[in-house]
Amino acid sequence: MTKPAARVPQRRNARSNRARILATARKELGRNPDITLEELARAAGVVRRTLFGHFPGRVALLEALAEEASEALRDAAVAGVQFKGPAERALAHFALSMWPVGDRYRMLLALARHDLGAERVTEIIKPGRDDVTSILERGQRDGVFHTHLPPAVLSAGLEALTVALLEQVNTGALEDDGTRSAVAMLIAAGVPEKQACAVVEDVAATVTAEAADGTEAAEGTEAAEGTEGTEAAESTAD
Repeated sequence: MTKPAARVPQRRNARSNRARILATARKELGRNPDITLEELARAAGVVRRTLFGHFPGRVALLEALAEEASEALRDAAVAGVQFKGPAERALAHFALSMWPVGDRYRMLLALARHDLGAERVTEIIKPGRDDVTSILERGQRDGVFHTHLPPAVLSAGLEALTVALLEQVNTGALEDDGTRSAVAMLIAAGVPEKQACAVVEDVAATVTAEAADGTEAAEGTEAAEGTEGTEAAESTAD
């Protein structure tokens, strides 16, 4: 009668293993897109059977990573679009929100060249790209950003700039918490340097507060789920 109680930690361990595998895959695939699943399992500290239990093959793992990256980037873009205030603040908000998940995007580009295909990657991240383009369109109408390039083209250019800066951070040539990249994006969009620095500094405080609130909410949800699972197991055991 007491055996069901063990299911709660088992489910928790399964979630933990899956998260560890994905985190390791993001890191290792970004460095070596040709790494094998066996090598990934060793790097994640799990046996091959555990990895295949969550992801039956390479395609399943890559699709999970792609969807994860897509969701993170889409959330950052939507946050920028919904951010109240001038377009330059919205773009800064997007840049700062995206920086923590930038490595996932860079990894996604690497995978596009090897497994997923460029069309699939474009399909996954298109919503985020469209949201950024809408920010640029608004900024151009308001006279905040330059109109030398169409919004969609400017968006692609800023995207390439961000990826290049991420690469420089990874090589150790640049130290950045996201603020320097955000300033560079605003300058490239046409905002004067002094104004760009002031905007990013102000918006960074908002993004930090939002991240803290999100962490607290996630921890509260996780604690509630753990309590509900334990109570359910105890009820079953009774």
